[in-house]
Amino acid sequence: MKTYIVGNWKLNFTVGEASIYLHKLLKAMPNYRDIEVVVAPSTIALQPLSLQIDRHVMKLAAQNAFYRDFGAFTGEVSFSQLRSVVDYCIIGHSERRNILGESDKMVQKKVAAAIRNKITPILCVGELESERAFGETRDVIRDQLIGGLGEVSDDELDKVIIAYEPVWAISSTKGARAAGLEDISDAVILIREILDEVYGKGRAKDIPVLFGGSVNSSNAGAYLALPGVDGLLVGGASLILSEFVDIVKAAKRVRNE
Repeated sequence: MKTYIVGNWKLNFTVGEASIYLHKLLKAMPNYRDIEVVVAPSTIALQPLSLQIDRHVMKLAAQNAFYRDFGAFTGEVSFSQLRSVVDYCIIGHSERRNILGESDKMVQKKVAAAIRNKITPILCVGELESERAFGETRDVIRDQLIGGLGEVSDDELDKVIIAYEPVWAISSTKGARAAGLEDISDAVILIREILDEVYGKGRAKDIPVLFGGSVNSSNAGAYLALPGVDGLLVGGASLILSEFVDIVKAAKRVRNE
C-alpha cells in the first residue's frame, strides 16, 4: 500500500497564486513511487491546475463537490464535472460538517457520487472536544463511518480512503492541541474494527487510513510510524513549500525504516 500525503489548501490562494505555488512544488517535490502526493486547491483553481500538474509527481483533489451529476443546483459543482480534472475528493471534512451543517446523509450521497464518477473519496471522520470529553468518541466515529459509507457496497470499499481528523486537534480550531500518539493509534484501531464489523473480518487491513490534525514536518514522522496510519491529511503546513516537501520526505524515511 502507498503512503498518502494530502495537502488541503482550504480557502487560500487566488488562481494565479495557486499556479505559481504548484509550479514551485513540482520543481521541489521528490518523486517517490510509493508515496502518493495529493494537493487540494479551491474549486476555481482545479481546472487550470489540472492542465499544469505533472500527475507522475502529484495528483489533484477537490475539497468538495455536489452529489447530483447535473440539474438545477445553482452554484454547485458535480463529481461528474470534476471527473477528468481530479483523482480524489475530500468529503465530510469537519469544517463542512460543523460550520456548513453537512449531515451524514449528505456525506453518504457524496461518497457514492465520487465512486460512481471514478473519483476516490477521502472520507473524514472525527469528534469534537466536547464529544471526546463526554466519552462519545467511539459513537461519533461509528456514526460518521457507517453514515458516510451507507451506499458503499462490499466490492467498492477498496475505492475509499478514510481520514481521522479530530476537530480538537485541527490548528484552525480555537484552543486546538496536538493529538497524542496513543489517541491517534486508538482511533485508527477503532476505525478498522468498525470497518471489519460492517464489511467482514479482514476487510479493513487494505483500506488506507490517514491522520490529520496540526500535521507539520516536525511531527509527521512520528504520526506515520504508528501502526495502521497510511498517510496524512495536511492543512496549514501544505501551504508552506519547505514544510510540505519535508513531510513527503519524512514519509519516505519512515517507509525505508
